[in-house]
Amino acid sequence: MKKILYSLRYNTSVIGFLFIAFLANGQDGAVLVLDSALEQLVDPDAEVKKVADGFRFTEGPVWNQEEGYLLFSDIPANTIFKWSPDGGGETFRNPSNNANGLTFDADGALIMAEHSGRCISRLDADGNYTVLVDRFQGKKLNSPNDVIVASSGAIYFTDPPYGLPEDAEDTIGFNGVYRFHKGKLELLSNDLYRPNGLALSPDERTLYIANSDQPKKYMKYSLKKNGKLNKAGLFFNASTISGQGSPDGIKVDGDGNVFATGPGGVLVFSHGGKHLGTIRFPETPANCAFGDEDMKTLYVTARTGVYSIQLKTSGQQ
Repeated sequence: MKKILYSLRYNTSVIGFLFIAFLANGQDGAVLVLDSALEQLVDPDAEVKKVADGFRFTEGPVWNQEEGYLLFSDIPANTIFKWSPDGGGETFRNPSNNANGLTFDADGALIMAEHSGRCISRLDADGNYTVLVDRFQGKKLNSPNDVIVASSGAIYFTDPPYGLPEDAEDTIGFNGVYRFHKGKLELLSNDLYRPNGLALSPDERTLYIANSDQPKKYMKYSLKKNGKLNKAGLFFNASTISGQGSPDGIKVDGDGNVFATGPGGVLVFSHGGKHLGTIRFPETPANCAFGDEDMKTLYVTARTGVYSIQLKTSGQQ
């Protein structure tokens, strides 16, 4: 199977790509190479491994590099799980207020985007829990989805309606992208229909945001020195890409290459937005994170399981 995939990898025609995708749509993962530059980032023969399973819907992975473990959310199970290569898996936090996106701040505290809590919260190393922000202009947030922390300490997060109950009447009325810094919440954008995953470039001059529907696309925004959005532009339109899944989680490696879950698996892009290839998994990925001591393993949350694949490039948290 892998030899067939490898021999076809440079056929970038629509028919060729669909044929490759069909061959890879099985129980095993596969690296689909559309541009030779991908081989500098991941070996075409790299093995996709399942590291944990038995969950309901996994999301929000983040690696704790100091202590060597992965945290990830199981949203409907209302639980954050902890997994390490040596210790296996265990419950980290339950209930989690149906937490989704997770990240760490500079102090090592866990920052959580909570669906049912409808807030961004903080859990420090001593177990102290704090709601950082849950309202904008006096109205409750929808259901914060994904969250990142800049080197300045500013927290960026998206707020689509995915975690809202159907009968919710106290909705804010739009789906926003926000920046929370020094106690102040700013709405950066309400132009995206379904803002979802987000990530910063290594120099923090560019913010990437996934829009999960209408259309399926990844946007990029240049940032001003004060951290606010400047010019907006399309990074990649994934509406014509075949395969299950929508633009969701995003991570960026140290050279600015973008790893983004989307149709067909984890799509890999150059910093300029060229689709270099796709890493496919046995289940549809929702999010990803770099991990291990050298940050060269990509951990992927995909429905009922968590998977990993070794990379040649190292990434950011």
